[in-house]
Amino acid sequence: MPRVVVVGAGMGGLAAAARLRALGHDVVLCERAGRTGGKLAGWSRDGFAFDTGPSLLTLPATYRDLFLKTGAPLEDVVDLQPVDPAFTYAFADGTRLVLPNTSRARTREAVGDALGGAAADDWDALIAHAARVWERTRRPFLEQGLAPRELLALGRDPRAVRDVAPWLTLRGLGRRLLRDPRLRLVLDRYATYAGSDPRRAPAALCTIPFVEQAFGAWHVAGGLQRLGNALEQRVLELGVQLRLGAEVTRVLVEGGRAAGVELAGGERLPADVVVADADAGLVYGSLLPPLPQTRRALRRVRRADRSFGGFVLLLALRGRTPGLTHHTVLFPADYDAEFDAVFAGRTAADPAVYVCSPDDPAMRPEGGEAWFVLVNAPLHSPGSGSAGTDWRAPGVATAYADQVLDLLAARGLDMRQRLLWSEVRTPADLEAAAGAPGGSIYGSAAHGRAAPLLRPANRSPLPGLFLVGGSAHPGGGLPLVALSAAIVAEQVGAA
Repeated sequence: MPRVVVVGAGMGGLAAAARLRALGHDVVLCERAGRTGGKLAGWSRDGFAFDTGPSLLTLPATYRDLFLKTGAPLEDVVDLQPVDPAFTYAFADGTRLVLPNTSRARTREAVGDALGGAAADDWDALIAHAARVWERTRRPFLEQGLAPRELLALGRDPRAVRDVAPWLTLRGLGRRLLRDPRLRLVLDRYATYAGSDPRRAPAALCTIPFVEQAFGAWHVAGGLQRLGNALEQRVLELGVQLRLGAEVTRVLVEGGRAAGVELAGGERLPADVVVADADAGLVYGSLLPPLPQTRRALRRVRRADRSFGGFVLLLALRGRTPGLTHHTVLFPADYDAEFDAVFAGRTAADPAVYVCSPDDPAMRPEGGEAWFVLVNAPLHSPGSGSAGTDWRAPGVATAYADQVLDLLAARGLDMRQRLLWSEVRTPADLEAAAGAPGGSIYGSAAHGRAAPLLRPANRSPLPGLFLVGGSAHPGGGLPLVALSAAIVAEQVGAA
């Protein structure tokens, strides 16, 4: 039976381990931390529970497929619940847009009521356009490794090129299709799902709001970390050997191919296949020795822009907030200033603020609320002086936490008199917990017209080594890392 070693038990690594074990491989899963799930994590205290990583699941079919092909269906192991309304958007002029879940008619009505009939027409046109882009790009860009033949065929189809519009940015698409500047802000925000600046991200990211509207916004009862727990249980049921506290320090190379891994204590685990659920820069720059065949891949990873990090507040509140929905986004007056600051290594003075407050009895005590508050943040870069942010420096995180609380109050969500306690999570914490360089959430940013083609391939240039997870093709986020695992399992094949 061929042996596979999976490096890293984030969601991509767990999914790859499950799929490869179901294909008959002998799988060992090594994770340096004391838990699985990677960036998908939870934290609780005094009856308040928080998702500290992803707080929204879209495209649940990716996990339905994973669980169905490895055992019991997804709905047998977690309670998957639609979130309705899906999002509330609050703008600087006081306008509020509350979007329902998976209803085109109700979405049109909501946009029309908040922003006018012309805006409703424009949003319909955008979603129709995004649906065409989704159909053009879903298979070649998301469901398989980048195949030159299919990409060439796509490039030769004038209708496909017109729809995908590789010369356009997401911001440019918004200017072309959306007349209301507030609706453009909503579209711009979807660039942040890929850790990117909408002024530099490709227009094809318009597929994200289409997916959200067509397939829904979902919550897992008890918190999204329960999805990770269920996947961990699945790999154990399948017979995967899970080794926690097992830090891989080296990918072994013999005869011109990956031959296993070496752990921090010197133990060697031979393997026919190595699957790395780790940052691609770490894989090519540290875990592998310098090799002619991986030199280009390393150079490409180092040239790419890093996606930004996240500054998080976990707030335990007494009382309930009238009208607060599960997901709320509070936009600033100048959204561009936020991206200018964050990608220059500075905290934004007036960023967009995202509040997640699930009305889930398993995540809050009676009469209380558990808020997960997130703002985009510069990466942790100690020693860079004024050109970066050292999140470990005394007072930096505390001062920014106070600033975010002030922003919430200024935008109508002043809960400081109801605050029982708070916890802070910075990009430095994510770097330490998940091995994400600088606390980058999504690996490389989706900047430039060729961004979808430049992510590290799942099949590495070194035979026997495969990459999975958020820094590899097709990208970061819960649905895409599940797709990356499916791609790798297909590339490795049955035992």
